[in-house]
Amino acid sequence: MKKALLLPRKYVQGRRVVGEVGAYAAMLGKKAVVTWGTRTKAAVGEAVSGSLKETGIEFVDVHFNGECTKAEAGRIADIAKGSDMIIGIGGGKAIDTAKGAAAQTNLPHIIIPTVASNDAPTSACTVWYDEQGVCTGFDLWPCNPDYILVDTEVIANAPLRYFVAGIGDAISTWFEAEASYASRAVTCSGGTPTMTVMAMARLCFDIIMEYGLQAVEAVKVRAVTPALEKVVEADTLLSGIGWESGGLATAHAIANSLPSLHETHGCLHGEKVSFGLMIQICLDDSLAADLVEMTAVFLARAGLPVTFADLGIDKVSEDRLRAYAADAAGEGSFVHNHNFKVTGSDLYDAMLAADALGKRVKAAL
Repeated sequence: MKKALLLPRKYVQGRRVVGEVGAYAAMLGKKAVVTWGTRTKAAVGEAVSGSLKETGIEFVDVHFNGECTKAEAGRIADIAKGSDMIIGIGGGKAIDTAKGAAAQTNLPHIIIPTVASNDAPTSACTVWYDEQGVCTGFDLWPCNPDYILVDTEVIANAPLRYFVAGIGDAISTWFEAEASYASRAVTCSGGTPTMTVMAMARLCFDIIMEYGLQAVEAVKVRAVTPALEKVVEADTLLSGIGWESGGLATAHAIANSLPSLHETHGCLHGEKVSFGLMIQICLDDSLAADLVEMTAVFLARAGLPVTFADLGIDKVSEDRLRAYAADAAGEGSFVHNHNFKVTGSDLYDAMLAADALGKRVKAAL
């Protein structure tokens, strides 16, 4: 069976690397479109503008409207016509929109995440939403980003909740890759997982388990520490490559379908993945009991959702939960990347088990 691995052209991480964007842009051309939101521009605007001007890059400043819709990507693509590149800066939706615009215009692109809340930066993929923030699907693009600049000083100064959510998104990478590997599922790379990506996925899990809580403490005091650097790399690079070429399973199937429960609309993607992982580890009987326990304890200690109440869905009726579970297990769902059959009833039972496990773990802590 064919195996495949997708990789970005270059990944750069460290303090103040956002100030190097001009040097990388100069390798791609002389004219750029820079797309970002208001808060992102306030945080890194001076460094980005100064670097681009210093290297003689002309750029058009395009405000990102806040939701990753096909219309928004098309608007940015229209503005980018005649430019040499697109520079997408901000959170997951901002950079996914920039990737979508770059694909439409066939332009190279530079991605600068300002939060480590998800593993979108490295991928050749855009997850689409509607204007209400409900996931409507995703597109795979021919190429990964040309350059990814991750400024750990910027990450350390971003809201703690985003950093914790990034851990929730990344820690599922190994579990989902293992499921996809066992079933020989075809991933977004167009092939089955390679040994290389499986090693990266496992390293992602090991780093988070060893340094994750230390990194959370560092962000609380806005400090760039070795633990923070390690976890940012795990959350962004290892997890990004890991999910795209390693595959997805129940954790992301749950996360992607949770917006259908309006109570979860205020939750971040990584927070939804965290509870999705709780459900996956309660669903998969190949996992050792001590691994399940260790993972649940870590998620709770990190402050990630491990119960219905943590996501605001503790008062949802049984009928609604059963209907949601049936939908999440529908045709085309990532739950079918396991090497065993998963039904809506299986998911519903695993949800109840996950909630009970989460309650017990939180009570013990």
